[in-house]
Amino acid sequence: MGLLDGLMGNASEISPSKIEEDFARVLAPGEQIEKAYQLIRDLFVFTNKRLILVDRQGLTGNKVEYHSLPYRSITHFSVETAGHFDLDAELKIWISGSAVPVEKRFNKHLNIYDVQSVLAGYVLG
Repeated sequence: MGLLDGLMGNASEISPSKIEEDFARVLAPGEQIEKAYQLIRDLFVFTNKRLILVDRQGLTGNKVEYHSLPYRSITHFSVETAGHFDLDAELKIWISGSAVPVEKRFNKHLNIYDVQSVLAGYVLG
């Protein structure tokens, strides 16, 4: 991921193997990381059981919030692809009991259809 993409709020895909050790204490038995995307310090991680949003807080990023969204709580979602002049694509996820969606931006080099497919596989499956 380039620094410019990070500064613009775009996310890029990272290898699950890069974060497995960091998530060893967070994952349930039998839970595996399928896909992961990183903003400058924040992550969102698709596992075989849930979506985990990671928010690093403060100047040092030592304080970390792990927000767990079981796939069954996702009521609907949308993707917006990047156009010719757009710099990014968007993923919006609506959670049961919340009128405001969780929104994440991806740089246009990432295939948003892959992200949508992973999410659809868990939410609809």
